[in-house]
Amino acid sequence: MTAAAPLRATAPARVATPRRYVLCRPDHFDVTYAINPWMDPATPVDRPRALAQWEILRAVLEEHGHSVETVPGEPGLPDMVFAANSGIVIGGHALSARFAHPERAAEGPAFHRWFAARELRELAPACETNEGEGDFAFAGQRILAGVGFRCSLSAHAEVAQYFDLPVVSLELVDPRFYHLDTALMVLDDTTIAYYPAAFSPAARDVLAALYPDAILADENDALSFGLNGLSDGHHVFLDPGATSLIAALRARGFAPVPVDLSELRKGGGGVKCCVLELHTRRDTTAGQPGPGSPRLPSSDAVQA
Repeated sequence: MTAAAPLRATAPARVATPRRYVLCRPDHFDVTYAINPWMDPATPVDRPRALAQWEILRAVLEEHGHSVETVPGEPGLPDMVFAANSGIVIGGHALSARFAHPERAAEGPAFHRWFAARELRELAPACETNEGEGDFAFAGQRILAGVGFRCSLSAHAEVAQYFDLPVVSLELVDPRFYHLDTALMVLDDTTIAYYPAAFSPAARDVLAALYPDAILADENDALSFGLNGLSDGHHVFLDPGATSLIAALRARGFAPVPVDLSELRKGGGGVKCCVLELHTRRDTTAGQPGPGSPRLPSSDAVQA
């Protein structure tokens, strides 16, 4: 008799779903101040190249079946291109941002005006410091939230109440990864990728409990802004320099789509920073953290 061939594990079939994205043209992009470790005002910015890279990002998203709305940039707001920081939008409810640094403070009202012209069920400005999807990642049944540099636990409480969803607080400890979206990427409602060293031991324990099958990125992936990516459930748009992460995504059935935003990275942002998603709310047990959505005790988190 011929021995049966061993069974081989196969990656699950991933399904892309059309998304609604908001981007802001980098017409006024520049690095004239330094509010994160990546910014150096002494390094020249090639704005035409930044615009060309941004146009490629927009085209790639549309080519993959996603709708893109564009917010015009405003003079004097060079970081407005990083639309992910503008707020949080879930199920037609929007909470516009309140920025931590005075250099970006006017972006909150600018984006709020744009939101106000849309058909939304509800819109409010954040009362607490809240840099939108920079520190808040919608993961279907919960919102993952960073704390430690730009965002406070009081902002987490505000977001939980406003959206009636459990918020999982995760302490960031490396200033290079000052926003959650530089250290963690939601791939679908049950799968994430993250760089463990960016988080406190308590936060790593929470992530390991919630996502035991997460993809763990290495330092090169993180420093390449690979985790500052965007997923539609199948395609993952991310920096081409995150080579190990790209290989890991392929092995898990995702389809990486490299997008070079090296010029915009001079401002400390990659693919995700440039894209705000208008999320569709899925069925959840809203407002109840439950055993599946632990929160860090307040003593384990750092107030920004």
